[in-house]
Amino acid sequence: MGKVENYLKNKISTYGAIHLSLIDPFEQRPEDATKIAYAAYEGGTDAILVGGSVGAQGEILDLTVKMIKEAVDLPVILFPGNVGTISQYADAIYFMTMMNSRDPYFIMKAQILGSLLVKRFNLEPIPVAYIILEPGGAAGWVGDANLVPRDDPEIAMACALAGEYLGAHFIITDSGSGAPTPAPPSLIKAVKSILSIPYIYAGGVRTAEQAEQIVLAGADGIQVGTAIEHIEDVEKIREKVEKMVKAMRKAGREKIK
Repeated sequence: MGKVENYLKNKISTYGAIHLSLIDPFEQRPEDATKIAYAAYEGGTDAILVGGSVGAQGEILDLTVKMIKEAVDLPVILFPGNVGTISQYADAIYFMTMMNSRDPYFIMKAQILGSLLVKRFNLEPIPVAYIILEPGGAAGWVGDANLVPRDDPEIAMACALAGEYLGAHFIITDSGSGAPTPAPPSLIKAVKSILSIPYIYAGGVRTAEQAEQIVLAGADGIQVGTAIEHIEDVEKIREKVEKMVKAMRKAGREKIK
């Protein structure tokens, strides 16, 4: 287990859940992305994720990662959309397979093509099984996912458990960027019940109340992107993250009990 993975798991053990702020370099200039990351840092987020489904690569990715690392004292983790979304300036990378993609590229080919680059850049690989839930958003479309129905927890459970059995260190279920609501607590509870590794939920989380319910349902972490990226006032971003983190800590204490 690498330094960043150890940090994340220690945070989960201590607080019951972690808050991860996702920055998409294609959605704003590097300067604005850095302001968002710093506001999230001040609000208490536990790590910064950088990546996106479309356009988050090359010079704009490198510059965004470099500027964020200079601004915040938190791990910066790549959330790659393809083999081109790897930056040597990050601390770690989700080395992930999309469990329910129809395209072999997202199941294993991108990982093969990117592995030597991850090694050369000395990035810490964090093995992740990634599962796209309905409605899926851009991630579902780009990844050609066979979307997991929200009303069928057993399919989500089977995908997650298969990911653990294949060696993933984290499971992520994602309803997609811009999802109108999070997945039902019953699905989150079912997924967590089958796992012995940390489970992170992403997609549709916009309020502290939603974040609290997701942690109470069993999630060990929440990824938040859209809810903070589209707020122009950085003070409001800080306040939103702070409220989410506070609610998650409260729920996390209950979960640890």
